Amino acid sequence: MTSPAPVLAALAFVLFGATNGSQSQPKPKPKPRHAKAHARSTKPIKLSHAPGSRAEAYAALSPSACLAQLTERGISFVREPGTRGVQIPVRVTGKVGGVLYRTDFPDRERSKVPWEVFDCRLLLSLDDFGEVLRAHSIAEVRIFSCWRPPAKSWPSSEWGKRHEGALAVDVRELRKDDGEALNILDQFHGRLGAALCGEGAVPPSPDSPEAKELHEIACAAADSHLFNSVLTPNYNPPHRNHFHLELTPDVDWFMVR
Repeated sequence: MTSPAPVLAALAFVLFGATNGSQSQPKPKPKPRHAKAHARSTKPIKLSHAPGSRAEAYAALSPSACLAQLTERGISFVREPGTRGVQIPVRVTGKVGGVLYRTDFPDRERSKVPWEVFDCRLLLSLDDFGEVLRAHSIAEVRIFSCWRPPAKSWPSSEWGKRHEGALAVDVRELRKDDGEALNILDQFHGRLGAALCGEGAVPPSPDSPEAKELHEIACAAADSHLFNSVLTPNYNPPHRNHFHLELTPDVDWFMVR
């Protein structure tokens, strides 16, 4: 008969060895901040339809027609080479609709960061949206990003949507002529899953003047039919600190949350 001592020793070695080995394994790296940016909230978003909208017209423009419109409107820009997924890549060098769009990067770096590259067609929507922003004395819009470069394996002939196509911009703060800033993270005061505009809309809580103004601007963006998607902190936690304004080619639907 085998002595129990060696058996117990072997069993202890296996158990403790397995435990120690599993503890030594590296932890998985966290995903990027925007990896779940389009995860939906629990409530479905009702789509509306507006055939013949400005968003539909702008999204259908050819590169030459879109660039010609930028020039006609007096928007200062430069073409941007080497932008995977972006059909009409440009970088603005001045205001759009009377409003400056920029990241927080220092001026000396802004001409090189990818996040300030726009598809020309989105700029036309933003140019028209300037009428809404200027009515609220907005002079500057601080953004997290427009273009987010896709993987290097992205096919050169494939155009992206949303941020991969530079057709969406994430707005984090609106700055007025007098220096007042409307910060979406701190002042929007929304409620996750709540309707933002129209019938059944839930007012901000607390209902401060700044929150009310941010809600009005977001609903004006939706009502203008310049953007197919207007997503706010009401949509899901990843959007708690910005407005997502997106132009989507080949559709006639619109959504806001």
